Order: sequence, then structure tokens, then C-alpha cells
Amino acid sequence: MVEKLLGVIGGSGLYSMDELNVIEKVSLDTPFGPPSEDVVIGELNGTRMAFLPRHGIGHFIPPSEINFRANIFAMKKLGVEQIISISAVGSMKEKLQPGHFSIPHQFIDRTTRRISTFFTTGMVGHVALADPVCLATAEVLSSAAHKVNAIVHDGGTYVCIEGPQFSTRAESNVYRQWDVDVIGMTNATEAKLAREASICYATLALVTDYDCWKEEEEPVTVEAVLDIMHKNVETAQKVLKKLASNFKDKRSCDCGSATENSVVTDSKRIPAQLKDKLSTLIG
Repeated sequence: MVEKLLGVIGGSGLYSMDELNVIEKVSLDTPFGPPSEDVVIGELNGTRMAFLPRHGIGHFIPPSEINFRANIFAMKKLGVEQIISISAVGSMKEKLQPGHFSIPHQFIDRTTRRISTFFTTGMVGHVALADPVCLATAEVLSSAAHKVNAIVHDGGTYVCIEGPQFSTRAESNVYRQWDVDVIGMTNATEAKLAREASICYATLALVTDYDCWKEEEEPVTVEAVLDIMHKNVETAQKVLKKLASNFKDKRSCDCGSATENSVVTDSKRIPAQLKDKLSTLIG
């Protein structure tokens, strides 16, 4: 039996895994082009892990230009069935303080420039996204975070904006009226594609700032974000290490069957080339 890989997508500040025993770096091509970087395959606390920095090493790919489809396809091609996403976010609530962690269960997608589906002209498919996060994976992630004494807020909503600019104050106040918990620029897109690829997906969101709604605070700046982010990343590494030590590759959720009966196009109308292109994802 092939040993399953735990997939980790690193966000701002997390471009490598310090304690990962690197076995190989895999250069992959996908039908959607190359992923952000070579995928690092290694071992951490007895668990085989596939690590990919979404912005590239050195952070040179802005949010809207990340090849999200290639990143998720690459994970699927390697046999990853569960992805933990590490992301820097802004807080939209007083209780989520900079330095805290959030494990959101819902997303609101406000992006406009991205292709967030593998189903394009020639094959139409619809997957359920009522619960975009794998709650079983989120529970295991939360347990690991608590075990390393991180301050964790479970549940809540992540609003995903296009970026790369931060919000205006008016936008920030509107999102607060929607009762969202954190704000970021990447994870809704990944969650949608992971679901279409039948991969479990959960987010460990690193709170770095209060966005710009909190008027007694200085508006969010890159300098302030980086200072908190570096501290958060150290804790995130500890969370992943603890998670790896308790990782179970047998899934107890329905994510693996997410695409069953999702294709509505008559199979006779689907071009053979397109079937071959998506065979890794939907068979």
C-alpha cells in the first residue's frame, strides 16, 4: 500500500519547514502549468509530507497570479489526500488578536480575477461547497494547535479578497457587518479547487493585524504584519510538527467522494483530450 502524503501549503513567511527531513524535491508539470515551486517531499515526526510555498520561495508571486489550479493538481498527482493551508490573515473581531490563530470553517469569496474551478468549457461539473472546510481535518488541526499552547479560535468565516492591496476602511467595516472573523487573499480559491480534487482542506490562519477597521490602531502596514508574522510562523511550525506525530492517513469524511456524480455533461460530448487532462482529478 502506498503511504499517504500530508500536504502543506505555506503562506506568507512560511517558505520552508525547518525540521522537515527532506527526501527529494519534485519538479512537476501539470495541464495548467507549473506550480508555484518544486514540491518538497520529506518526513516530519514519522509522517511523509509534501510542502509547497504558494507565493514561491522569497514571496515573488502576488495573490491574484498564483497558479492555484497547478498547485492543487500537483498535490493530487503526488497522492495527497489532506491539505493544511498556512496563511497570514487580518482580524475582523476584537477577540482575535494579533498573534492568535484561527481555524475558519466557512469562506466568503470576493475575488474576481481567478479561475477557481477545474471544470471549464467541454466538461461541466458542480460540487457541493456548503461546508468548504473538511471539519474532520480542522478538528485534528485544532487539537494539535491546542497541544502546543497556541491561542486558537475554532470556526468562523474567512473573507477572501482579491488583493494585493489591503482593504479600504469602508470595505473593512462592511465585512464586519457580515460577521466575518478574518480576512485574507488566497484560501477560498484553494478550498474550492481542493474540493473538486476530492482533497480534504483546512486552514491554520495566522492573525497578524486588525486590518483597518480598528481606528485606534494604526492602519495595517507590511512592517507590522511581518513582525507578528515571524512570531506566528514559529508557532505554526510547532503545530505542524505536533499534527504530523498524530497524522492518520485513513480519512473519516466524505471529501474523497466529492466529485462523484458531479459531472453533468453527456460523456459523449466531452473531448477525449479533456477527459485525459482531468483524469488525475476525477478518473
